[in-house]
Order: sequence, then structure tokens, then C-alpha cells
Amino acid sequence: MIEQILTPWRWQNLFTEWPLLVKAFLTTLEAAVLALILALILGVIFGLMSTSHHRLPRAVARVYVEFFQNTPLMIQLFFVYFALPYAGINIPSLPCGVLCVGAYTGAYISEVVRAGIGSIPRGQFEAAQSQGFTYLQTMALIILPQTVKIILPPLVNQCVNLIKNTSVLAMIAGGDLMYVANNWATNGNASYGPAYIVCGVLYFCLCFPLSTWARRYEEKLKSHDVQNTAKEASAA
Repeated sequence: MIEQILTPWRWQNLFTEWPLLVKAFLTTLEAAVLALILALILGVIFGLMSTSHHRLPRAVARVYVEFFQNTPLMIQLFFVYFALPYAGINIPSLPCGVLCVGAYTGAYISEVVRAGIGSIPRGQFEAAQSQGFTYLQTMALIILPQTVKIILPPLVNQCVNLIKNTSVLAMIAGGDLMYVANNWATNGNASYGPAYIVCGVLYFCLCFPLSTWARRYEEKLKSHDVQNTAKEASAA
């Protein structure tokens, strides 16, 4: 591996294929964006269901969360891509990856949403009910807007995990960054070192800014809470 990394011609061969890498990078970005949209939709829906006053929605949300959190993403992906065609359901590789990664991450986002809703004082719900708001109106107009700043840091962290999880598309020839890098290395005189380093750097360029922003935003919120607590104590 070290010899591969230190061999100039391997790097030269790799960078001559930069249009292929750019295309793969854009495919990864496309898959991540689409999967994130799906994950957010599912996360909010099942997060709301998990906080419902009715037992059935809570049970459905619990089944969804437990299933996706306790089975490997790879098995879910292989089942949808390789097993469902026997039932007449054929899903192309990229939509299949988006569906699986989105549904998988949605289970974690639903827990983030549930925790965010649970952090809102109960009096907010009671006040909304006293004003005649329905459950959905209470959530949409009062509760969810307040949870945004609370759940934003863990939500961004889930986004980072989602981006990294798109690498599973390589297992079903999804045309993503990991697949193209591995395919090029296999057919390019086994230049795995340079291929995986460049692949890792590109993933890092996507994930690092997001994780850094989430960490700083969380620190800002903690600092703000400390200042508010100090002001309340001084006022008392």
C-alpha cells in the first residue's frame, strides 16, 4: 500500500480520470440530497407519530424505528435490490440506494424529533389545547418551530452519517464515488491506495464542514443557555 501511495504514475493515471471522479462525486451528492429529503420526511412523520396520544401510531413508529435501527443497512439494501425482483419489484441502483439510506436515516431522525418534542414543556401543549388547537396545529405552529434549534445539531450529525452511508451504493453498482474509485482501482493496475485516499478526501470535504458547523452551533446554544441562566439568577 505504501509503495502504491508513493508511486507517481499511479497518481497521474488517477487524475487523468478526473471527469469520472467529478461525475461520481455529483452522483454521491445527488443520492445524499434525495436520501436526506426522504429521511427528513419520514423522520418528522414518525417522530410525530411516536409522540401521539394514541397507541396505534406510537406502536407503528416504534416498529419502524426498531426495525431499521437493529438491522444492518447492507442487508436492507441487498433485500430491496436483489430479493424484491423475485416478487416483480425492480428498483434501479440509485433509487434503491436513496430509498434504503433515506429510510434507514429516517429512523434515527425520528428519534431526534421525538426527543426534541419531548424537551418542550408540557405547558405549551396544554396552552395550545386550551386555545382550541388540534394536535397537528399544535405541532406545526407551536411545538416544531421551538424544537428546530434544539434538534439542529444532532440533525446535522445524522446528515453527515447519511452522506457516509451513501457509500453502500458501491455494493450495487450505484455509480457513486466509492464504486467508481473501487472500480478504477481494480481495473487500474490495483492502485487502491491513491483511489481510496482521493475518495476519502472528497467524502471529508462533504462531511467536515457540516460536522464543524454542528459542533460550533451546539457550543453556541450551550453558551447562550448559560448566559440566560446567569441572568435569571442575578434577576432573582
